Amino acid sequence: MRLRFCGVRGSVPAPGSEFVRFGGNTSCVAVTPTHADAPSLLLDAGTGIRSVTELLAGAAFHGTILLTHLHWDHWQGLPFFGAGDRDDAEVTLIMPSGLGDPLEVLRRSMAPPHFPIDPKGLRGRWSFEVIDSGPHVIEGLHITAGDVPHKGGRTFGYRVEEHGRSFAYLPDHRPAAAMSDRAAALGLARGVDLLIHDAQFVAGEDSIAVEYGHATVDQAVAFAVDAGAAELVLFHHSPSRSDAALDRILDATSGAPLRVSIAVEGLDRVV
Repeated sequence: MRLRFCGVRGSVPAPGSEFVRFGGNTSCVAVTPTHADAPSLLLDAGTGIRSVTELLAGAAFHGTILLTHLHWDHWQGLPFFGAGDRDDAEVTLIMPSGLGDPLEVLRRSMAPPHFPIDPKGLRGRWSFEVIDSGPHVIEGLHITAGDVPHKGGRTFGYRVEEHGRSFAYLPDHRPAAAMSDRAAALGLARGVDLLIHDAQFVAGEDSIAVEYGHATVDQAVAFAVDAGAAELVLFHHSPSRSDAALDRILDATSGAPLRVSIAVEGLDRVV
């Protein structure tokens, strides 16, 4: 599988010269299965989804957008996804079950007077579906969905597997203290080759991390170690975290008992 980090920020986009190297767009990871030439699975649809249009080099998107949850930063790029908003596009948008009818839920924020069109105004063949926790096959990939602790509505993390290789995507996750409450999230990340994990806050910011349901960097590292992940990619960077601050975070993780890297917009990874 080939992964492209299209958006790596949390909460809101971060424009400006201080955010150039790591990128300022919100959450989106494009996945190209080994049997395909172009991405057919998009994890979340933050503002980073706009770059998928360039990645497709003029082709329409045919595939699935899989949302972890419905906070704005994870789907605010949807109406600006050019490769999906054209007559020859075929898009299945899937969100966690239990939040209501998916089309109606999206319309609460994407419809007049909040936005000029509603989701049905997107061109192409769009379908809107829900997913339950458990195993699924999506775009030829084996995907396990599971609940993870995060404030403000049901939130899923995903484990993606193909040909014995695996990665987990937990962009918004407050690791629980009790092992019994950590079991589902740990199951998603157990032994993965790559763990993409929420690291919006740092030590000293734990009170606000608790308030908003996110992880600190040290909690992300501890969770990855508990899960036995081979590599941790810190993700969902704070919109106030400059390139220089992210450099310092990476330096501070140099003694971690596993490989730690930081998600960079535009970076390709093969899993």
